[in-house]
Amino acid sequence: MRVTNNMILKNASGNINSNKVNVSKTENQMTTQQKISRPSEDPVIAVRSLRLQTTLNKIDQYYERNIPDAESWIDTTATALTNMKSIITDMRTLCVQGSTGTLTADDRESIRAQLKQLQEQIYSEGNTDYAGRTIFTGFRTNKDLIFLEDDADTSYNIDQTLSGDDLSEYSYYTGSVTVPTSEDEIFNSEISDIDKDTYYRLRFAYDDIDQVNSISYTISNTTNGTTTSETYEVTPSESTFTDSDGNDLTYSTGSTTDEDGNTMNVLIFENEDDWAAWSLTQTDEDGNEVDSKYVASNDMVIIKSTGDIIFGQEKADSVRSSHASLSFNYDKTGFDKGELRPEYYYNCTDTSDADNPIEYEKYDENGELITYSIDYTIAQNQTLGVNMEACEIFDSSILQDMIDMLDAVDSAIAAHDKVDKINEMIKSDQYASDEDQEKLQEWLDAANKEMDYYDDYLDNVFTDKLGTVDTYLSDISHAITLVGCKQDQLSMTKTRVSEQQETVEALKSKNDDLDLSEIIINYTAAYTAYSSSLTAAGKLGEQTLLNYI
Repeated sequence: MRVTNNMILKNASGNINSNKVNVSKTENQMTTQQKISRPSEDPVIAVRSLRLQTTLNKIDQYYERNIPDAESWIDTTATALTNMKSIITDMRTLCVQGSTGTLTADDRESIRAQLKQLQEQIYSEGNTDYAGRTIFTGFRTNKDLIFLEDDADTSYNIDQTLSGDDLSEYSYYTGSVTVPTSEDEIFNSEISDIDKDTYYRLRFAYDDIDQVNSISYTISNTTNGTTTSETYEVTPSESTFTDSDGNDLTYSTGSTTDEDGNTMNVLIFENEDDWAAWSLTQTDEDGNEVDSKYVASNDMVIIKSTGDIIFGQEKADSVRSSHASLSFNYDKTGFDKGELRPEYYYNCTDTSDADNPIEYEKYDENGELITYSIDYTIAQNQTLGVNMEACEIFDSSILQDMIDMLDAVDSAIAAHDKVDKINEMIKSDQYASDEDQEKLQEWLDAANKEMDYYDDYLDNVFTDKLGTVDTYLSDISHAITLVGCKQDQLSMTKTRVSEQQETVEALKSKNDDLDLSEIIINYTAAYTAYSSSLTAAGKLGEQTLLNYI
């Protein structure tokens, strides 16, 4: 084969360019310390790099954004629950103190002050927010759990279901000693005698109810392994009665025939005074006149001002033994600062704007609680619900129990004050006569009886609340445990994702990057080859055919 000079020069030029490309490539690698600068240089490396980068981006999202956000949310929840547990623990301490039966005046005042403070704190913790998002309100993180100010205009229609298993004993008192302020009152004013009635009761979530629209009473019976349910409906209507002073008072009443074929009457009064006034117009089952607050054995009384649902003895026994479910539909207008918003606990309708009512659903058609989980994706195919809803942890019962405790303390303080004032009158020179002393002693006896009643009432209320508060503590401790489990799960996932991040980063570096020493070696070799090709090409021009002619 004949090889011409032109062919040699072309080959030499090609070799020079090839070596120049290698020098340029290794020079780029030295600058970027990466194997390729464009996909066409090595498609396999490029595809693998894209896959690893996509995986790494996902892991970075989990590790650097989702997991820290979830951690902060859960930590905020744990702090709020811990604070609530501390408040309930303080409440329990007051229950123990109040149930001793040996309280001084300073003790009662101290308990009262602490209860008021705890009352203000308890639901404020439930309104805790993280980064402006309320943590216990489900998806409605831009809404408050409680009313932040007194609200006299907001109205709700509320459906609330109560269980007969939650019935508890409660005492109601009739009569109160009014301390005389003059000799005329000492001799001419009637000395009121206090009387006590004890019934079983349930409570609405709120007091100061506008009206009760309907009542549904459902009992369950199990026979031969088969459970059947029966429901009785009561729709109260407005009525009036004339009290012992001849005044016409309004109340609501309705009735139904219960499971035993007996008539069950439901009577709804504005307040306890109206209930007491109505009671004075009644006779009991034995035909005796009633001189205290009265509920017939098979009846139910509702007090709108306190939200109490009070049962006669037979009805209470039936409700408890049959594990009855009682559903109420009622209207309420006006809420106090710190009260829970109904939409987070009940099926209800905000009727503040009659033309644009807002409906809220908290229970489905089967009576199952509807909850809303805020889920964070914390790893590939792994999500974690970071939130807990207030309805899963606590309800209005805590506040209602505090109100009961405050009422008991206030009543005891007022009763002791009456005794102190009458004792001061007895010691006063103004009432030193035998007639005054004898009459004041009658007042003192009545006041002492009232004081003994309310001291016993305080002791009983605080003793009863002790067991209830233990239940609250158990519920909150359970919630804290669940949050702790989420924290542990998140911590383990964080460790795993961190290791994945390191592994993928190492794989990507191995796929994309070159060691600097290797680059230098490759660059030196490429540059040496390029220099040699230039030298060889330069010598080709020195010899031609003419040198041999």
